[in-house]
Amino acid sequence: MDWFSLFLECFTIVWLSVLHIWFVCCLTGKEKKPQYFAGYFFLLGIIQILFSYGEWGDILAEGAEAAALFGVCLFMGNSRSVSLTSAVLAVYVSQLSFGMTNSLEAMVIPPALRGVWLYILIVLAAWISVFLCAGCYGLILRFLSLKEVVSAHCVRILLMSGLFFFSAEIYILQTSYSYVPAKSEPTKHLVLLMLQVMGMGALIGTLYAYEHTCRSFRIQAELDSLEQAARAQKTYVAEARNRYERTRSFRHDVKNHFLVLDGLLGGGKIHEAKEYLKKLETTASALSLPCHTGNPAVDVLLGEKLELAGARKIQWEVSAILPKDSGIDDFDWCVIFANGLDNAITACEKLDREKRICVIGEMQGDFYHLEFGNTCSPGPLLPAGTGLFNIKAAAEKYRGAMLTEKTEEWFSLHVLLNMEHCV
Repeated sequence: MDWFSLFLECFTIVWLSVLHIWFVCCLTGKEKKPQYFAGYFFLLGIIQILFSYGEWGDILAEGAEAAALFGVCLFMGNSRSVSLTSAVLAVYVSQLSFGMTNSLEAMVIPPALRGVWLYILIVLAAWISVFLCAGCYGLILRFLSLKEVVSAHCVRILLMSGLFFFSAEIYILQTSYSYVPAKSEPTKHLVLLMLQVMGMGALIGTLYAYEHTCRSFRIQAELDSLEQAARAQKTYVAEARNRYERTRSFRHDVKNHFLVLDGLLGGGKIHEAKEYLKKLETTASALSLPCHTGNPAVDVLLGEKLELAGARKIQWEVSAILPKDSGIDDFDWCVIFANGLDNAITACEKLDREKRICVIGEMQGDFYHLEFGNTCSPGPLLPAGTGLFNIKAAAEKYRGAMLTEKTEEWFSLHVLLNMEHCV
């Protein structure tokens, strides 16, 4: 191997390492760490050495490149389906860039050209491949993001399309260029170039359709969930009003109850007075709520959810007084509390050890801060579900925010509501 070929191979490995890792990090929302670039560069170097001095075939070399990138994506913490999809797309686009540049080289560079000018044109073609690949990656990132995957099934559908495009490009590179003379038939190279351009266009069209389809499914699911939540919250509000009306009636009759007790005690009917008091206690217990936040609808909701938690042997603690006349609709309060407690109860149900839920609410400057904490299973933080989306939507309605965090075996959901913009 001459020095120029060695330089060209090193240059190719460097820019492939940089562009591939940059692309998959942007696509999956992962931080761009130096160890990702270094590790992938090392793997590409090993692959280049093995396939340069062995008769493995170029198709296996491309497969090994995709496998190496797949391994790095897994190391980043991505799922297998997301990792494989990202790796296939990254390698496919880089090969597509190589193929288009090779076709341009065959049509532009004269067959008899030798010396320095040939080296300059080859280096220029290599740089064109770099910029072409980077541009295609940027175009793909405008239509596709795997940061928040709603369904692994959807990713598998995208993966099958990516594998088809990747296989077709490998076939073109490994068969067409083997049978088309490099210098004598520029028309056939023009046809190959057009095929690869159309391949890129087909990929962009597929990604565009995929993203819009997934967005439609997400929007429909969110609408269904919101409609269901709206019906549930209306029920909570109606129950809260009914309970408070019954409490008001009970308070109105307290004087009458006292008169009855006074008559029983005055007549020496101690046993009857005790029985009457037990009935009053039963009635009062039915009207009382385990928590008092200052919001009737939320108090009723908490009563039902915490009764459910108690039935599942989950310990609970609530310390929250909601601001009065805050401008926040009862519906939105119920959306936040209902989904926050549902998620906490679901997480605790999976445990065979201590089960605990803690809800804390307090003013912090112009913000009201709610925290839902619960014990949970060890492991990575799961993707946000529809319940968390509803909480986030309610928080952002009042120019607030939602944040989730997990430390060891404790999960925390933080909700900030901007009181300054609620009045």
